[in-house]
Amino acid sequence: MWSEDKIPMRVYIGLIILAYIFSIAIRYIWVHWASGYPQFFWNGELMINTNDGYYWAEGARDILTGHHQPNDLSPIDYPISILTAFLAKILPFKFETIILWMPAFFGSLLVVPVMMIAKTLGNDRVGVIAGFIVGIVWSYYNRTMTGYYDTDMLTIVLPTFALWFLILSFKSQKNRYLLLMALTMLLYEWWYPSARPLEMAFGGVALVYTLIFDRKNIFNYKVLIFIALAATPVSIFIKSILAVAIFIYFHFTKEKSDKFVLPILALSILLFLLMGGIDMILNPIKGYIFREAISDGATDSLKLHYFAIAKTVREAGSIPFEIFADRISGAIPLFIISTAGYILYAIKERLMWLALPMVGLGFIAMQGGLRFTVYAVPICALGFAYIAVWFGDKLAEYISDEKKAKIVKIATPLIALTISLYPNIEHIVTYKVPTVFKKDEVAVLDKLKSIASREDYVLTWWDYGYPIRYYSDVKTLIDGGKHTGMVNFPVSFALTHNQVASANMARLDVEYTEKAFKEKNVSQTEDYLADMMKDYGYKDPALFLAELDNPNFKLPKKSRDVYYYLPYRMLNIFPTVNLFSNLDLTTGKENKNPFFLASRYVVRGKRVYLSRNLFIDQEDATVHFGNNKYPVNTFVISYVGKDGKVHSQISKGDSRGNLYIIYLKSYGQILIMEKPFFDSAYIQMFALGRYDKNLFEPVIITPYAMVYKLKK
Repeated sequence: MWSEDKIPMRVYIGLIILAYIFSIAIRYIWVHWASGYPQFFWNGELMINTNDGYYWAEGARDILTGHHQPNDLSPIDYPISILTAFLAKILPFKFETIILWMPAFFGSLLVVPVMMIAKTLGNDRVGVIAGFIVGIVWSYYNRTMTGYYDTDMLTIVLPTFALWFLILSFKSQKNRYLLLMALTMLLYEWWYPSARPLEMAFGGVALVYTLIFDRKNIFNYKVLIFIALAATPVSIFIKSILAVAIFIYFHFTKEKSDKFVLPILALSILLFLLMGGIDMILNPIKGYIFREAISDGATDSLKLHYFAIAKTVREAGSIPFEIFADRISGAIPLFIISTAGYILYAIKERLMWLALPMVGLGFIAMQGGLRFTVYAVPICALGFAYIAVWFGDKLAEYISDEKKAKIVKIATPLIALTISLYPNIEHIVTYKVPTVFKKDEVAVLDKLKSIASREDYVLTWWDYGYPIRYYSDVKTLIDGGKHTGMVNFPVSFALTHNQVASANMARLDVEYTEKAFKEKNVSQTEDYLADMMKDYGYKDPALFLAELDNPNFKLPKKSRDVYYYLPYRMLNIFPTVNLFSNLDLTTGKENKNPFFLASRYVVRGKRVYLSRNLFIDQEDATVHFGNNKYPVNTFVISYVGKDGKVHSQISKGDSRGNLYIIYLKSYGQILIMEKPFFDSAYIQMFALGRYDKNLFEPVIITPYAMVYKLKK
């Protein structure tokens, strides 16, 4: 049976279920590893391992509790939050367990449309091989592993289902599959609002396919109608009603309706164009392909230039070919075979050309960033499976013994499957991703929840915004979705400048953020700094920022409390935090970044080595880098004592030196920095425990994170 192209449907469904279970079971590898670390648990369950997951979890939590604060940006209307809340209501599992395992169970559904595409084309063995590969390929696993609670769990599944129904429509020429295709595309758009470019790409390739291979077939133009309708930027509810209405018209009038297919198609395309469909396609593409290092803030009289976030986001940058190939197939040879297999498959089965948009979107990753590689995974899996089966069949043709020929037909694809699985499973075994936060860090946020009110703000870097909102139920100024250069600037400034300027900026940023929420016309671009400058009568941003050093700077009336969340983990990204405020806002030119190094060390006599060519000479208080020697201005030993306070011992060195060394005894780490970083609010308050008692008061002090309350 296995040596033949046709497998009974009942058996095939069993194989789909087996491939689905296999995909989930592989995802238990991370669970087994992570379960060995008590710091990864909270409330008796493993925590999730993606920051964005806490955003959706916040929305689901608020849906379940039935309330949230005005302007807290909780995603209560987003599909993933709605689905999660629904599952939490009907399933007998803890909320934490549901969000941990949702990616594994929903992401593994990809095996269904992949295997059914092959089944539809009459290549059942290809479907089986592809089904066992597709769920665990490098990049797809990374974005749907257990704990990776994010929209990615269905972002590839749904368009692959749509592709299956598209192929099924052309293959069967039946109206019911047109409706399934359209509704799946609408479900995809509901789940992932940036779906339209891919939907229209499906429409474009379907049009080309029709014109080249079957332009006289009126049914094929029906396919284009439903795709154009699905991609039109109007209400999904309205499009669903129209899709059902058009389906009913086509289905029940049959030949009578055929004469109106082309006019309806023309109207559908016109509607798409009139509703701004082209802009809806181009805008998200521009955001990834045409990135700028500097972003502009726009107001009536000011145009400030900020640091663009895309410059620091790894997944939005171009990637080397090796990483590109590994993420799509597991290894460069496997990728080459998969690509060749897809081309051969498309030559043999013309309908496979309809998968080109997903392949093309996957290949955009070379320039647009690694997040796109997942789109090519299902098609390349089919390509690899096709060439494996094809090669086995070709070998069998040279064997006269029928029994041995069947063995070759069975063994060759299975050997190829094993070869393909190996590098991907090897990656999974070694891909040991920690949870976003550890238990002791969450304990800080849980304690803060009992101190701060829901209307209070926490000032910290955007990396920690979503977890803070979830665990502490407070507001943040920036987070994983709100982190453009203009909103990052005030927070970066507050963390990297002296405490007086920091306190003034923090209060201004919070009050202007709330002001913008209440008066929607105040700052459509979220350029709160420009709004501040206009209100205070400044046109030169440098003069305004310098004025914030004034302890008597007149601030807006305080409307809520502000807390600083200063985690140990921010040390690793502190120079990056500084980039967002260390530039000339008038020109966008970046200033020279002060030197900063956080490093482990090795002591050899009087020398403290941070790397092979970098060491501290304790005898003459100098830092040696290669053949150069630099004097140390100040040396500090700092640690968190049993009394819950930060203790620091300061020793003066050479007053001419511009290097400052901090030995973080609690962490066994040494920091070397120049004076601007040493004077910053983050370093002074977190590393040294030194705070201006007129401006701040400590609320929570632990080695993992410290929380200070702003008094102003």
